[in-house]
Amino acid sequence: MRIKRIETAEVNIPLVTPFKTALRTVDSVNDIIVRVVTDDGQVGYGEAPPTAVITGDTKGSIRCAIEEFIAPNLIGMEIDNLDGVMKKLNGCILKNTSAKAAVDMAVYDLFAKSCKKPLYQVLGGGRSEVETDLTISVNSVEEMVADSIKAVEQGFQILKIKVGKESLKDIQRIKAIRDAVGKDIKLRIDANQGWTAKDAVRIIRTMEDMGIEMDLVEQPVHAHDFEGMKYVTSQVYTPILADESVFSAEDAIHIIQEKAADLINIKLMKTGGIYEALKICAIAETYGVECMIGCMLESKIAVSAAAHLAAAKGIITRADLDGPSLCKEDPYTGGPVYAGSRIVMNDTYGMGITGVPGFLD
Repeated sequence: MRIKRIETAEVNIPLVTPFKTALRTVDSVNDIIVRVVTDDGQVGYGEAPPTAVITGDTKGSIRCAIEEFIAPNLIGMEIDNLDGVMKKLNGCILKNTSAKAAVDMAVYDLFAKSCKKPLYQVLGGGRSEVETDLTISVNSVEEMVADSIKAVEQGFQILKIKVGKESLKDIQRIKAIRDAVGKDIKLRIDANQGWTAKDAVRIIRTMEDMGIEMDLVEQPVHAHDFEGMKYVTSQVYTPILADESVFSAEDAIHIIQEKAADLINIKLMKTGGIYEALKICAIAETYGVECMIGCMLESKIAVSAAAHLAAAKGIITRADLDGPSLCKEDPYTGGPVYAGSRIVMNDTYGMGITGVPGFLD
């Protein structure tokens, strides 16, 4: 099974409501999708969101990286030579992690199909179901409370609250949501790098003193402010999750050894795909540090790849894989089933996705 061609297309899926964070506002999933075709007619799929404010990748850069650098290097390689393919993929161009991730997951999709197993089983996992949270975008207090109540009514037991724009008002937002949904719903707070270290400590301590229990606080300070992250982590009881601070295995080692965070957030668009994400899982297991698996604003293809990894690795104890739940429609066929907070893994081969619009056969 050799790689015959690698193709790209574009998908645009409207969101149920605009997605708002401290960094950006988006009203649709407008991503690059990838199809890797082998000489025996097998097909693997991948996806890359252009998240310029985080990864630096744009639609143009993703397509250019795949079509001009990645494809010429991978065409003709055997899918069974997975390690060789991944080393060539990661060595043919620097950075461009989203483009690499899209091709990486398509190759893993094909590799699992060659093994005649679902991807999560090939990766070593036995869990057939993953629970995800649901993101509550940053808005007025009243709107965020209403969105949180609606999410709980839909069956979500874990909410990811976007904050980071107005430090003092963020406390009001979180308290109002906690009062509205009750103490049994888990709250994950994501500041998206929006606070200073001192503000983060003040906000988190205030909420702790108010008795507001939080599952974690994600990336309270700027991605490169490792000293700030370490300061926040050392000054509060609530677990701190490193997200934008961790792109690579080297980043994970640095964060863990410096005790700059309690938890690591793995995103395939940061790591460049499953191959490098597995290294972070191994490092985290070695140090006994739990991980969360997250996503950018992605549709079912990329989120399904992350879900398979989550189902495979016990060190991944939390999932933030709500991308498909935020979309108005699902243009794909096959793959895991997204039933509210439950992601039920497919028992078909690979990632299970069989129909992807946008490609000319």
